[in-house]
Amino acid sequence: MARGLSPRQLPLDLAHTEGRSREDLVVTPANELAVALVESWPDWPAPIVVLAGPAGSGKTHLADIWCDQSGAFPVSATAIETEAMAAAEHGPILIDDADSPLLDETGLFHLINMVRGSHTHLLLTARHLPSAWGVKLPDLLSRLKAAAAVEIREPDDMLLTGVFIKLFADRQVAVEPHVVQFMLRRMERSLSAARRIVERLDRVALERKIRISRTLAAEILEGMDEGQGSLDL
Repeated sequence: MARGLSPRQLPLDLAHTEGRSREDLVVTPANELAVALVESWPDWPAPIVVLAGPAGSGKTHLADIWCDQSGAFPVSATAIETEAMAAAEHGPILIDDADSPLLDETGLFHLINMVRGSHTHLLLTARHLPSAWGVKLPDLLSRLKAAAAVEIREPDDMLLTGVFIKLFADRQVAVEPHVVQFMLRRMERSLSAARRIVERLDRVALERKIRISRTLAAEILEGMDEGQGSLDL
């Protein structure tokens, strides 16, 4: 257990809703090409688009924006069944985590053919570009090589700063800029890490009835480095 975190009284567990709309998206050079491609729908350069980026880079947020914009039907990468084929005849399709080791390669091959034949669109999100997926079906690999692809780079300081500001604002919490800069220099470089840090800081500050400071941030980051990143403090 991290130092100073017990005993304590748990605060009321209030739900905090993170904004997931286009207005909530922070755009910087790290993700601007991906944002531009998503926003250009339906004028895409190809019917199949791959959105690649490291874990926590914001792919899901962009996919959510595109789903809201296009009305896309979400499909599991591991079980592409008749329902997905029927949906592809009438509108766009989204497959998240398409580079799953359990990818239904045969199903994806037939789905891509249906999308192309029906003149609809398919968005695939993945950590890597298709050449690194280990696809065994030659015909599927050929289809994926013909897809348009865009990568989100590792979040830069500008993006992480904007995300911190937005996440704290969602919780109506004011944090000094020097605290954010301190965290940027010591944290894992991902948007998911930023979310975990904000959740933990807000919870501990409420428990102790204190402001979020550099000292508290250092304690939380140290605890997370030691494998105590859970909110179950």
